[in-house]
Amino acid sequence: MREITLKIPDKKFSFFMELIRQLGIQVADDIEISEEHKAIVRERIKNSKPENLIPWEEARKQFTFKNKS
Repeated sequence: MREITLKIPDKKFSFFMELIRQLGIQVADDIEISEEHKAIVRERIKNSKPENLIPWEEARKQFTFKNKS
């Protein structure tokens, strides 16, 4: 199975979603997050120290991204 990410203009979104439903295409718009995973994230937030956090702009510089070709 393949996955596609689309950007739909806000004013066309309801039309698009109705079209998708009429075609019988499954949409993963209701993703359930287990309580176990929520608890893990809450614990990590609780144990994090503000002095160890960095802004996203700084963190992003530490990543190496592959070129899409």
